[in-house]
Amino acid sequence: MAVKLRLMRMGKTKQPTYRLVAADARSPRNGRFIEILGTYDPRAEPSKFRIDEVKATKWLQNGAQPTERVSKLLKIAGISKESKV
Repeated sequence: MAVKLRLMRMGKTKQPTYRLVAADARSPRNGRFIEILGTYDPRAEPSKFRIDEVKATKWLQNGAQPTERVSKLLKIAGISKESKV
């Protein structure tokens, strides 16, 4: 099973907030997920996010692939796959 770290859209119409989740790559964007790793609010100024560093590091070490946006958020948070292996 290929696991991806990606954003799951929440919130009302035109007021998005996101959950950072570990999910099977075959499941839909807002479908089934394995574990919640954090949240992301792009509408705040500056945008706010919270990531559980221990959980994210565990998934990266086990081979989960982050999406482009999630990898940027992980880099801002100081979590990278290379530094934790």
